[in-house]
Amino acid sequence: MTNIPVSFDMKWIDLLTERMRQDGPWDKWELFQLALEAEEAMLVREFDQLQCLKYLPSLKPYPHQLKTAERVLNELRGRAILADEVGLGKTIEAGLIMKEYMVRGLAKKILVLVPASLVIQWTKELNQKFGIPAIAQKKEYMWRQYDVVVASIDTAKRDPHRRHVLNIDYDMLIIDEAHKLKNKRTRNYQFVKEIRKKYCLLLTATPIQNEMDELYNLINLLKPGHLGHTSTFATNYVEGKRQAKNNEQLKHELDKVMIRNKRSDGGIQFTNRVVRSIPIVLSPEEKALYDGVTRFVKEQYHSGTGGFNSLALITLQREVCSSREAAFMTLYNMHQRTPEDSPARAEIMELVELIKRIETHSKAAKTVELIREINDKVIIFTEYRATQNYLQKYLHEHGITSVPFRGGFKRSKKDWMTDLFQNRAQVLIATEAGGEGINLQFCNQVINYDLPWNPMRVEQRIGRVHRLGQQRDVHIYNLSTVGTIEQHILNLLYEKIDLFEMVIGELDDIVERLNLNQTLEENLISIIMDSRSEREMAVKLDNMSQAIRAIREANRSRDALPDVAEH
Repeated sequence: MTNIPVSFDMKWIDLLTERMRQDGPWDKWELFQLALEAEEAMLVREFDQLQCLKYLPSLKPYPHQLKTAERVLNELRGRAILADEVGLGKTIEAGLIMKEYMVRGLAKKILVLVPASLVIQWTKELNQKFGIPAIAQKKEYMWRQYDVVVASIDTAKRDPHRRHVLNIDYDMLIIDEAHKLKNKRTRNYQFVKEIRKKYCLLLTATPIQNEMDELYNLINLLKPGHLGHTSTFATNYVEGKRQAKNNEQLKHELDKVMIRNKRSDGGIQFTNRVVRSIPIVLSPEEKALYDGVTRFVKEQYHSGTGGFNSLALITLQREVCSSREAAFMTLYNMHQRTPEDSPARAEIMELVELIKRIETHSKAAKTVELIREINDKVIIFTEYRATQNYLQKYLHEHGITSVPFRGGFKRSKKDWMTDLFQNRAQVLIATEAGGEGINLQFCNQVINYDLPWNPMRVEQRIGRVHRLGQQRDVHIYNLSTVGTIEQHILNLLYEKIDLFEMVIGELDDIVERLNLNQTLEENLISIIMDSRSEREMAVKLDNMSQAIRAIREANRSRDALPDVAEH
């Protein structure tokens, strides 16, 4: 056996002997007690129990949040996808895990990458709820000077910031809205892959949105090789782009890296959702514009002479239901791109003339009436920037204070708009950027001015207010123009399947089991564009809604049965 040299430091004996001979000087008894308490506080008495809770006396986590933090610590070894449904507190779970690793001395240098609009929110929550001295990254020197940095991923990936981030060894990396990393060919994905990190948390309510490859990419970012090579994963688990096979085996592998809590799991109490549809009758001029646009869209789609793709055409039809301003901008852009000798050019100008004749805005007028009836703070969601601008002007003309919220704003302006909405303005008018990440529990009234055709985005919108911490019932108002495609989508898809009572997890499973060759949104476009009449379109949409209802009922019946394996 190799001899290992052992030495002893005996200097303290001489010092102690001298003090004993002279009877001092002795340290104060109070200092000894403080030192003893400090040592006891640092002791980890039970390794599998959370130690951070005693440092968080004012935080009262929910049982599912505590269980998640314990699993990440004890089973997943600090690398996990936190995929709870919207509103269940993934940020709290990440904060608990971060605090636990810091208390245990396992993590000091920590980077939190989030969308720009969430930087300040994350920084405040970490400081106020967890006592973690996080700072919002603003200057280049901050990457190295501070241990816990919250930053926009878009800022971090650009030089000179990128160089600093990639040269630091991080103990922990946390990424919010991680589904945006689903494409491994993007700069964001490649950048995150290069960051040196010991522990890693990816937060997303929608780990898979369209294709199985997205899930594989996320897991490969977290634990490279966990699901094998791309070809191995495809062979073992993929049946078409969106359909899984060998479900039980795949679920077993996912359980090693992903935790997903659902509202339906029980023990998590939410306030009610009160859903109300608001039909809007168009004026004769508005109806003439809608009919004209619908004819134009059908002609262009079937002839293909104008060079417009189906998405652009259907978007135009949907914009007419939103506002004449949104439709005008699209028509203007189409006109600019259309060859001068094309018949479509003249048809576009005819539609522009129809827009000029419209003096009323039925949907905006109904919105003002509804806001006054509500007499409380309201969030209005719209798909289109032009509609957002028009609405703000229209509400101002009718004595209603409002602020806009959209993706193009810088971080500071988004924070300012949120603060203005909470403390001064009655209405927040948001595009889809308002459907991500921000918490607006102080409001419980949501108007869907126009509805997205991706149900996941509807749930993201509602999840801004209907989440843990909301004390009041949430009221959702869905506006739809009578006799238009908007009404068909609302009536035959959303209402018939009670979509507003469902949540993302349930939708994920249903869409997957539909075995669609395209996304749900792409299928809707195909149904609408290929139908030769309103009646045919209504029948096709009705068939789809019936299929969704049947799958949902089958799922609920299955979930209601006892699990034989447990008995």
